[in-house]
Amino acid sequence: MRTVIQKHRAVNAPIADLTTFRAIPTPSVEYIDPFLFLNHHGPQVYRANNRGLPFGPHPHRGFETVTFILEGDILHKDSSGHESVIKAGGIQWMTAGAGLIHAEVSSSEFKKTGGPLEILQLWVNLPAKYKMVAPRYIGLQANEIPAAELAPGVTAHAVSGEWGRAAGAVQPLADVALAWLDFAEGAAVTLPIAASRSIFCYVVRGSVRVNGTEAFTRELVEFDYDGDELAIEALTDSVLLLGHAEPFGEPVVSGGPFVMNTEAEIQQAYADYQQGKFGTWNG
Repeated sequence: MRTVIQKHRAVNAPIADLTTFRAIPTPSVEYIDPFLFLNHHGPQVYRANNRGLPFGPHPHRGFETVTFILEGDILHKDSSGHESVIKAGGIQWMTAGAGLIHAEVSSSEFKKTGGPLEILQLWVNLPAKYKMVAPRYIGLQANEIPAAELAPGVTAHAVSGEWGRAAGAVQPLADVALAWLDFAEGAAVTLPIAASRSIFCYVVRGSVRVNGTEAFTRELVEFDYDGDELAIEALTDSVLLLGHAEPFGEPVVSGGPFVMNTEAEIQQAYADYQQGKFGTWNG
């Protein structure tokens, strides 16, 4: 089994009136190549006639965002012409690539009625060869995401990669496997993951024992590269965000909403954005 190096607790990082915990980066972990950033929004309950999510139009370049809507909804709109409302149980996979402007806000229905909200947004790096690809957006509702029973009481919602008998709904540019796993209390599963691959394991809800180490809500588990098995046992009903990928091993230079390989590329991204090369925003 893989050795657990350390557990990292998400830090409180509220955004306006949105409850937010940032799981990566934190003072104890910068990133787990190629997984760069995770914000855990909620859980919280919005009142009726609320302002919704605060993520108005902003640019990105050089990476992908994968958004998991556990409760509530998100209205996505971008400068490439994509627009959709994804509800609970769905996901959004956006490849920023060469650059676009997008907004992630709540639907008019959610702002009117309110209700529970819990959302995870993960940033996944792109290798240098794909950083300037054309932007892409995929929005999928809950019924469009394959599910597989990995063991009694363990269900994987396959976003990308292979999870038991389920192939992920999204074919990513790089070999990145992502799913969220629902565990009933006492359920257990052992997953084969090649020792060369980075593992991203975040406890969304509940408590689990992973390769002999107990981990709890809002904890990220970091692993060494010394084994090819991941053994997970649920101590309570639990939800995990789980991913794995071959690390890119490339320089990571971030500047606000851009992630590239050099500082010069970051400065070029800002110049291109200011010159209107990320498309036209029609809000």
